[in-house]
Amino acid sequence: MLRIAYFGPQGTFTEQAARALAPGEDLTPYETVRMALTAVREGAADAACVPIENSVEGVVPTTLDGLSDGDPLVAVAETILPIHFSVLTRPGGGEIRTVASHPHALAQVREWLEANLPGATVVASSSTASAAVGVVEGTYDAAVSAPVAIEHYALEELATGVADVHDAQTRFLLVRRPGELPEPTGADRTSIVAAAVNRTGTLAELLAELASRGINLTRLDARPTRNNFGEYRFFIDFEGHVAEPRIVSAMAALRRRCHLRFLGSHPRADDVAATVEPGAGNQDFVEAQAWVDAVLKGEGA
Repeated sequence: MLRIAYFGPQGTFTEQAARALAPGEDLTPYETVRMALTAVREGAADAACVPIENSVEGVVPTTLDGLSDGDPLVAVAETILPIHFSVLTRPGGGEIRTVASHPHALAQVREWLEANLPGATVVASSSTASAAVGVVEGTYDAAVSAPVAIEHYALEELATGVADVHDAQTRFLLVRRPGELPEPTGADRTSIVAAAVNRTGTLAELLAELASRGINLTRLDARPTRNNFGEYRFFIDFEGHVAEPRIVSAMAALRRRCHLRFLGSHPRADDVAATVEPGAGNQDFVEAQAWVDAVLKGEGA
């Protein structure tokens, strides 16, 4: 049985994602994303499940920073969960003066809270489940939590299926120490961190290397390096698998321009096949290399 760390405590969407990504495995909650990643780096866990991006609030900065610092970790799988919340209270209800949740969750139910609990003070917590724990302990009157929280805490549902944007989704990664990668499927995602060289046009150069090979980006974010003001590193997701010739060519070109950290190649949860432009397929790269090899051998021109 594998040991899977996840961003907890119990009763979070990340627990739901971990159940989907590692069914039947031993799940252990950790208080923060960084602690879950550290458990993998130190060998206390075989893998970690962490949130990476939300369709409403964007990327999860703590996950990006946690993956770019410390010993390398790679993503080997992902899942996407629809995000609808439950509003939980203590049995018997009572006046609701405070409502707590993680800031990402609060941003996704802001309109519902204004319409249904207009007099309540909104309080940020470290996770949706920690907000539920706060309600149990009497710190808060209500919590905006993942539906799975009701399985772990002696609370009642004031409302369920709550969301301002009803098709909101969050993507989660299963990450582990570097090792054998999943096989290419044709519907894959590759992730890297590029440490930008501090000169004009660096990002444009990186993107041009991908564009010239017909490789489609699925995400681009910048985070401060925390070394020098105005210095950033770029988190780039694109279609394809590092085992494919066209991706090999792109990765080599990117590495010549800046320092890279490889964050994984794995099947996409939405099963969307990679877009391949004419002349930019894997076979095109194989045939081009074969032509060069023939020239070097004096066999053709």
